[in-house]
Parts: sequence; C-alpha cells; structure tokens
Amino acid sequence: MAAKIFKNLSASPASGKNRHSADDRWVIRGRAAMFDAAPARFYRSNTKKSRGGAKPLLFEEISRMSQGAMSQLFASGGVEVVDAELLDAPAELGTPIPAEILEEPQLVDDRGWLRRIWGAIGSGAEWLFGASSLVLALSFLASYPLLQMLSLGYLLEASGRVARSGRLRDGFFGVRKAARLGGVFFGVWLMLWPLRFASKMAAAARLIEPGSPADRGWSIALTVLTVLIVAHIIGACWRGGKLRHFFWPAPIRLLKQLRRGGAYAEARDAVWNFVTGLRLPYYFWLGLRGFIGGLVWLFLPISMLAAGQQAPIVGFVGGLALLVVLLYLPFVQSRFAAENRFRSMLEVRAVRRLFRRAPIAFLTALFVTLLFALPLYLLKIEIIPREAAWLPSLLFVMFIYPTRLLTGWACGYAARRERNRNWFLRQFARLGMLPAAAFYTLIIFFTQFTSWHGVASLYEQHAFLVPVPFLGL
Repeated sequence: MAAKIFKNLSASPASGKNRHSADDRWVIRGRAAMFDAAPARFYRSNTKKSRGGAKPLLFEEISRMSQGAMSQLFASGGVEVVDAELLDAPAELGTPIPAEILEEPQLVDDRGWLRRIWGAIGSGAEWLFGASSLVLALSFLASYPLLQMLSLGYLLEASGRVARSGRLRDGFFGVRKAARLGGVFFGVWLMLWPLRFASKMAAAARLIEPGSPADRGWSIALTVLTVLIVAHIIGACWRGGKLRHFFWPAPIRLLKQLRRGGAYAEARDAVWNFVTGLRLPYYFWLGLRGFIGGLVWLFLPISMLAAGQQAPIVGFVGGLALLVVLLYLPFVQSRFAAENRFRSMLEVRAVRRLFRRAPIAFLTALFVTLLFALPLYLLKIEIIPREAAWLPSLLFVMFIYPTRLLTGWACGYAARRERNRNWFLRQFARLGMLPAAAFYTLIIFFTQFTSWHGVASLYEQHAFLVPVPFLGL
C-alpha cells in the first residue's frame, strides 16, 4: 500500500534526505478502484479487469506534496500504489507538471477459472446484499421525521445521475458502502444472540432461586460472554467490518495490527473517510430542496382539490391544475437533481423542449410513475405502530425507486437527442399522458375518503415527496 511504499522510499537517492519535503515531486504509477467522482488530478489512461472483477484506473501524475498529505490523499481515494519514484524538486513552484508516459504496470489475472468464477459469485453476492441493505436503510430513514429528507435526497440523486449519464446502472450508487454498513449491523445483530440467551437464563435463575449455584454460574457466564463478544465485535469492525470478519475471528492478526505503529490513526482516518464519503449533508439538503420544490407545485392544486366538497367548482379547477402539474413535476424534479439548481424546478419550457425530443420515453416514465404509486394508497387506509413504520416504507421505496430511475433516463435520453420527434409521435404521447394523469387525479380525490388522515392525506404525495405513507411518522 501507499504507506509501505513511502517507508521504503524514505531514503531515496534522488532526494538525499530521510524525510520528504513539500517541494518533492513524485511520479506515481498505480491503480485504484472506480471512484464515484474521480479526482481531477488523476486521468484515465487504460482500463483493464483486475482481481474481483473491478475496473481499475491506471494513472500517472506528478504531485508536489508532502509524504503525509500524499498518504491521506491515496488513503481517502482507496488507491493502491504499485510504483513510485521521487524526482528532484522543481525549479519554480506552480501547478503540477504532466509526467512523461512511463511504462504502465500491467494487471494480469493469473487466477484459475474456478477462482475467477468464485470471485465473480462473491462480488455479485456482495452487490445484492448491498442493494438489499440500501433499500432497508432508505426505508428506515423514510420512517423518521427529518431523516426522511435523506431518503428523498438519495432517490433524487439517483434520478439526477441517470439523467446526466443516460445509463440506468448509474442510479445504483453507494451499494458497496451499504454492503459494508449492512454487514456491520447484521454481524452485530447475530453476535448478540448468545448474549440474549445467556441474559434470559441468568434472569430466570435469579428469579427462581437467588444466590443459587445456577444463578452465580449464569451470572459469571454472562459476564465472560459479554467481554468476549464485545471484544470480538470491536475486532471485526477494526479489521474492516465485513460480514466475514464476524464469522472468522483472527485475534493474532488483530494483535499484530494493534502493535504496529499508527494503527489507531489509520482506523480513525478510515472511519472518518467512510463517514464523510456518505455525503449525508448533501443528500439532506438535496432532499429538503426537492421536497420544498415539489410542495410548491402541489400545494395550490391539492388545496383546491381538498375544498371540492364545499365548493365543487373550486375542486374541479384544482383537479385540472393537478392534472397539469402531474405532467411536469416528475421531470422538473429530475432536472433539478441533475443540475442541482433549485430554479430548474420552475423551468417548464425546458421540460417541454425535452418532451419534443423523446415523447415516448416521457409517456413511459409518467405512466409507470403513476401506475406504481396507485397501489401504495392501500397502505394509507389505517395507520400502523411507529415501531413497524419501516415495513410499509420498504414497499414505498421498492416501488418509487424504479420510477425515479426511469424518469431520469427519459430526461437523459431526451437531452442527448438533437432533433425533435415527428408530430404524430408527440401527439400520440400527449394523448396517452393526459388520460393517465386524469385517472390518477380522480383516484387521488377519492383517497381522502379512505385514508387515515382524511383530507390531510392529499398532501402526502409519496410519488413526488417523501416515500412514506404518513408524513407525520
């Protein structure tokens, strides 16, 4: 790894000193796993398959930084440096100078076909576990006030990424991190089962005959088991927190890591980099603005529709206004997430321009969005206990996540097209979108008579706001 290479090069002949200064220039040749957003100082020169099926980035760069700064940089980026060379300090300070093209290290997978198949199966299983953990995490977040904005922010970001790239797979991000978090929670949950059993037995022995040998024995067993399991959980998290670390203890390896200098600093930095890499403030702010923007579009039509019982004319006008809102709201939200500009929530002309380029894609996205949202109104009939609020939220996330991706794909597909579709396709799409929006509006009007919150439930538009049946949960 980078720290080891720095140690080996600490007495480089090119520098003539034992410590590298901030003016040293490094030529780095290495590889890194695919970044969510690759740092600007790295450039892709080649792509090959590496072990585990990941696509590495081969890069070369001259950087002017200290040894500690470079260690933090590569540690945060997950980079494994395979070669490094220290050059003389530049004559004048300035921006990094591009390096000459050096011979790139070739990544050769010398494993047998059985090991490659096993590695592919393991990578796929980890991805599926991460995707399941991600959906569960979004469901838990959606069931708690304020944290709901994190769930909405992730869904908006997924739609925005697909809109920017035009690839549906870009909407599945953070899956590996979710797998790591899910592995920690699941592993801790499993490790606590022996403690639960010992605690129940100790409580039963104390209740039946306090001070008996059984009571003392189970109390001692509970204490010893608590110390061992807590130490095992800490060790598993220290080693990386993967699920396999909870099932395969390695105390000797852990002790060697603890005895090695800088182990605490590495663990602290790794945890900090992982937490900051989650970008929770960004998703919260994105979700909050997306919620406010959606509410701006929906508040007046929904309020007029809610007044339809006392003033049918007002309710009818509100229904027509809501019909128009449904035609635009999913796509302005996707554009907002793609451009990260709140003003784009009000740019109707831009959506109309995109529609003319891909009317069938817009029709498909709108139809699926409204279709997937309708069955979820059945879960609004009766409120459920707070401790089980995440269960319906799980269905809401599973139904709404694909619609966000499809909406982003429609916007991205339209943005890449240069010409408008012919008049017949545009009119066909309009004739399909209007009845779908009208039918959805009609269903929304009648849900106030079946939902638990009555008229207030009209404002709980899970297809465009928070993916949860009741906002008050």
